[in-house]
Amino acid sequence: MLDKLTNIEKKYLELREQSMDPEIMSDQKKSIQINKEISNMQDLYDLIQECKKYEEQVKWAKEIIWSESDVEMLDMAKEELKEGENKLEELDQKIKIALLPRDPNDDKDVFLELRPAAGWDEAWLFGAELLRMYLGYAAKKGWKAEIIEEQLSDIGGVKFVMLKISWNKVYSLMKFESGVHRVQRIPSTESQWRVHTSTVTVAIMPEAEDVDIKLDPKDVEMDTYAASSSWGQNANKNQTGVRLRHIPSGLIVTIWDSKSQLQNKDKARSVLKARLYQIEMDKKTAETKSIRGDQIWTWDRSEKIRTYNYPQDRITDHRIHQSWSNLPVFMTGEIDDMINALVLENQTRLLEESMK
Repeated sequence: MLDKLTNIEKKYLELREQSMDPEIMSDQKKSIQINKEISNMQDLYDLIQECKKYEEQVKWAKEIIWSESDVEMLDMAKEELKEGENKLEELDQKIKIALLPRDPNDDKDVFLELRPAAGWDEAWLFGAELLRMYLGYAAKKGWKAEIIEEQLSDIGGVKFVMLKISWNKVYSLMKFESGVHRVQRIPSTESQWRVHTSTVTVAIMPEAEDVDIKLDPKDVEMDTYAASSSWGQNANKNQTGVRLRHIPSGLIVTIWDSKSQLQNKDKARSVLKARLYQIEMDKKTAETKSIRGDQIWTWDRSEKIRTYNYPQDRITDHRIHQSWSNLPVFMTGEIDDMINALVLENQTRLLEESMK
């Protein structure tokens, strides 16, 4: 591992030097690419520097213990040795995790699709609460969240919503939200105080780049319509709404939120590419799962991943078998503890897999 860490450190320093080269700085595309590589290596480089510091501390402490006779110096050296060895053990685990193969999508922005499933009105209302939860979480993380498409119910719920969430490494955290979210509570309309169960499906799709999915213009049909109605039933003559149909797959994307047809077309193409990319990812996951069975941990949108139990003030994530309380605060977007637990579980599984 030492040779590998040395090579990583060398590569990082070379990239830092390149990033300050006037020729590269004048090339925006190359400069962005190099700075992105530096950003991806930064945490590992910092861990390596910290590791080197504690290695020096351990080396110094051992030399003192072997050569010094002063009691106070010996006691101090023993404390330094113990601290250094403990830190190195801790850093060794962190470095192993940092060296795990990275999900190529982790740096990407995401599209979040939210669709109420079982439960009708109650599912629509809970869908609106999940939407507020994700918007709250994005705000707390300093991310940019934009509603791309939204269909509201008459009672204040949502029948469908699509968000685009943008910033640094959004997918690395949000990918854990894909799946079926189940709510158990007494609806406000329930006269006999019975607990009802409803479900909402959440899908997280990484934004696809041209290198991920190439759209052949011949494969895409486009219709336009008045923006205030997805079916064009409006006297408004401004045809700003856009509907794209991908002929090979049959996928249809409809966007009308912007006043500009060009903006709606760009958004629709981006959504279409993300959905096609997700289909490709699902195929690869299915193939891997058929070979390795339950050893692989996936984020399948058809799986029940979480239960929100209001009478018991409990949120349970079924993948890691952990529960949290204080549901009202959780629903404001305070979901970091759960996301971090899922990240840790994922890293642990990957680490175990890499050691087989």
